This record gives sequence, structure tokens and C-alpha cells, in this order.
Amino acid sequence: MTALKPGDKFPSDVSFTYIPYCGDDIKACGKPITLNASKDWADKKVVLFAVPGAFTPTCSESHLPGYIKHLQDLKSKGVDIVAVAGYNDAFVMNAWSKANGIKNDEILFLSDDEAKFSKSIGWNMGPRLARYAIVIEKGKVVYCGKDEPGQLEVSTAEAVLAKL
Repeated sequence: MTALKPGDKFPSDVSFTYIPYCGDDIKACGKPITLNASKDWADKKVVLFAVPGAFTPTCSESHLPGYIKHLQDLKSKGVDIVAVAGYNDAFVMNAWSKANGIKNDEILFLSDDEAKFSKSIGWNMGPRLARYAIVIEKGKVVYCGKDEPGQLEVSTAEAVLAKL
């Protein structure tokens, strides 16, 4: 249970569950699939940010909207994938993406099943994920920051942009 730091290799066994984009109807949902992040992101520049829960006040009113607002800014800095991980299952994460108007997997909404990844790096709050951000470039961690409970500072889109 070791926290990541810049320069570390991204772990080789990280996977999440998610539902690929399947239309805008919040009442309709696709089937969850496993995303092997370690393999699929190995040659990409990725911003992964984590939230304690979908549809919660800070996550829905501040954290996620910052990434939506700055999505094109992140892409202009060479980011291939922006992903948000949550404690919630893939169905809830998919509904949260639709509720926020995300289309075509512009931002991946991932379920960190049982907080497995977050617990493996010690960035959880009990059963839930802590609020954090990690930038991975070609399999190497280039930025990571974990907010203190009740704070939203080092994991914001603005904080990440400042490090790119």
C-alpha cells in the first residue's frame, strides 16, 4: 500500500469497470466492461482524477465541472484520455456522465470496484475513494496529488493543467 509519486511506473495490474458511451438516454444503459488501464494507457498521456462519489455535492458542483470546462485545454496539452474514477458501480458512473452531458467517452467514467486501485496506493477514505488526480505519460506517473478530506485543491483540473 504505497502512494504513487512522480517518476513511479504506473502499476501493471490496474483495471476499472465502465460502460462505453451508448447514447444520451439516462434511463438506458449499456453493459459494463473491464478496462485494463495499465495496458490500454501504456502509450498514452492520461489524466485520472478520483471522487468519493458520483452525484455528491463537491464532486458534482465543483470537481467534475472543472474537468468538463477545461477538457479542451487538457487535450491541447497533449492529454489523450481524461478519466474520472468513483466508488460507485459502472451503472451509476454511466448515469452521472449522461447527467453531465458527456458524449462519446470524452471523459471516461470509471468504477474503481471495491476501491481496489485506490486502496492499493493508500488513497481511499474507508470504502470510498479519496479525492485525487494522477497524470500518467507512457506508463510513468508525472504528477499526482491527493486532497485532504474536505478539500478540493491539488486534484482540480486547474491544478493538473498547471503541472502539464
